Parts: sequence; structure tokens; C-alpha cells
Amino acid sequence: MNSSFGTAPFQSNGVTIQSIKTQDRRFILTDGAGTDAVHRNPQYAYAVCLLQTDSPWKGVGLAFTLGAGNDLVCKAIEYLSESLVGREIEELMADFGQVYRSLADSPSMRWLGPHKGVVHLALAAIVNACFDLWAKSRQVPLWKLLLDLPAESLVNTLDLSYLEDVLTREQAIELLEGAASSRPGRMDVFTRGYKGYDTSVGWFNFSDERLVENAHRSLDRGFTALKLKVGSDDPKRDIRRAQLVRNTVGEQTTVMLDANQRWHLPQALSICQELKNIMPYWIEEPTHPDDLLAHKTIAEVLNPFKIAAGEHIPNKVIFKNFLQAGAMAFCQVDVVRVGGVSEFLTISLLARQYGVPVVPHVGDMGQIHQHLVLFNHVGMGHENLFLEHIPHLRNHFVHPATITDGYYQVPQEFGSSSDLID
Repeated sequence: MNSSFGTAPFQSNGVTIQSIKTQDRRFILTDGAGTDAVHRNPQYAYAVCLLQTDSPWKGVGLAFTLGAGNDLVCKAIEYLSESLVGREIEELMADFGQVYRSLADSPSMRWLGPHKGVVHLALAAIVNACFDLWAKSRQVPLWKLLLDLPAESLVNTLDLSYLEDVLTREQAIELLEGAASSRPGRMDVFTRGYKGYDTSVGWFNFSDERLVENAHRSLDRGFTALKLKVGSDDPKRDIRRAQLVRNTVGEQTTVMLDANQRWHLPQALSICQELKNIMPYWIEEPTHPDDLLAHKTIAEVLNPFKIAAGEHIPNKVIFKNFLQAGAMAFCQVDVVRVGGVSEFLTISLLARQYGVPVVPHVGDMGQIHQHLVLFNHVGMGHENLFLEHIPHLRNHFVHPATITDGYYQVPQEFGSSSDLID
């Protein structure tokens, strides 16, 4: 791959956005799948942005919710996306960072956030649709589109506003150019694939017997890392189940714990002390996602116990604050929960600046993230750890992510793997 960077002027390919449609897609989960300490009866849902063009290509963008209010996100997509009609995709993406900022700072819609909630989820769907259409129009997978872009062209797709104190445009370009020379040493990921970890082992409502059965099945499928939901009303249940999983999989298997924001600070400190005995790789969302100081306290008191966060951190500014405070050891930014691919890449650059690995939460079931972690590793030099795997919606995607022996296989289809079966 080309490791020399410069400014590449866009060349029109004639793919123009003719109209924009939305879909409210909801999927019922059964038999305890998807349950956690806070969300006891989840319904997975996508607010879908569809960019209709005058070509064979259609841009598909997803934002993830749990059902209720998904229609509100769809309505916000309609409001925010009006200015994109008539835009040619190469011209649009040539300076997409400015487009992104104009959408995010839409004067009246911004008042409903800013940069969080329903409006920001709508922005995620729009932005993801733009990147999907861009990759499809160039007839490449999203990961290849991103890796082939010159550093300056990629940074042109980002909005670095409010980050100038820690990440300037020049620093972002320098980081990408600096990682280019060492790309050959990271190319083996395209041969083996990207390691996954299994979240579906330990949903909250699963019985002890099912935990054990799922853990054995996960190991048989080649996974060497898995996750357990905690946050029970009775902490003894969490401790017992965590020990059960550890005893089942042995000391060599990586086990993560996820409290889904269930505890207040004193509870988190007390229960995490007990859970340390099973040697967890991290504890995820131990308290309210907005409580930066509580996360910082937990990280300091329980060190070397590691904190993972980001599933419900809404935007790059709050991620910046968490990173500045040392309140997260693993950054779980989710491309269908923040402002789409553009903000995901921005936050990944921030995390790279701070030496914090990006291990995304996958509201997209890993479909888009399988592209983005490849770029993060090869294009930014992020550590190759693993990517969450959730299988429950794979039958609804045209090109479901493929897992072989516990590894995500490199997607080859054009675009971001976001197309849903009608």
C-alpha cells in the first residue's frame, strides 16, 4: 500500500444523491439474548438512512437503538439530511469534515443536543450512509477505502473542533503519516483475520447451566476471550457466576465483565474488589456513563484493575475528557452510537494520542466495525486486540460478518457491510 501522502484532488464519478429515505427496523430477541442488568427485555433496532442515487449504488447507514424512539431518530434523519440531496459523492467527501460540522451544528437541531441523543444518532446514520456510498461507488470495502486515502484526505473527512488542545489537524496528519512506514509489519491481520471475543456467552438472564454450556461452546468455536454480564441486585450472584465462568474456561481464557452502568460509586468499589479474584481483563461501564470522576476514582482505587467505557459516551469531547483524566483503559467507541465513521475515526486518533486501545462496542453486530478495526490497526498503529462478536442479527444482513476459529474474516464486499435484507 502507498505510504506516501499528499493532497489528492477528488475526481467525480457521477454518483449523485437523488433522494434520502429512512427505515425503522426492529428485531425481537428471544430466550434471554441481549439482556443485561439495566435492559432486561431488549429489542435491537436500527434507524436506517438510505441514500438513493442515479447509479446502481445505494448508501446504507445505521444508528443503533433498543426500539422505543427509533422512529424519532428516523424523523431526525429526514430533517438533518435535506442538504445532501443533489450532492455528488466524491465532491461531498472531499471536505466532509466541514459537511459533518455543518450538520452537527445545524442551528435549530443542535439545540436538541448538542452532539448527543436522538439528533446525534441521526447524524450517525447519515454519516455512515455517506461512507458506505463512497466505498461502494469506488467498488472497494470500507477498510480499503480508508487505507488507500492519503493522510490529508482522510483528515479532511473529520471534524476536529473542540480538540485543538490535544489533537490538531497537523498532529492528526503526522500520526497517520508516521504509522504508514510501519504498515508492512501489521499486514498479517489480512491473512489470519481480526480476533473476536464472544459476548453472547453470558447474557444477564441466562441460567448457570446455560453459562457453562455457552462457555464450552465458545471455546470449541475458537474464541479465547468472552464476556459476562454483572450488576445483579444481589452481588453474591455476580460473584458466584463470575467464578463459575472462570472455573469453566480456566485461567488462560480472557474474561471481561460488564455492569452496564448498574452500580453507584460505593457499590462499584466494593463489588469490584470481590470480582478481582477471577482476574477479569476489564470491568465495563461500572457506573453512570456521564460520571467521569467516578470512573476516574474506580480506575485509581482498583488499579491495576482496568476500566472499559464508551458504549454510552456520546461524543468526541466527552471521550477527550475521559482520556485526559485516565478514566478509561479501553476505549469502546461505537460507530452507530457516536456521529458515525467520521467521529469514530476522530476518537480513534484521540485514543492513539493517549496510548489507549480501541475495542469497540458493536451495536452494528460488528458489521461496520470489522472494517474500522482493520484501519485502526494497519492505518493508525492501534494495538491488535479483539473485536466484540454478537451473532443475534446475522440472518438480517445481506453480508453477515464471518467468524472462523474465533477470528473475523476480512470482508470483501463493496461498502461497509451495512445492507439489511428487506
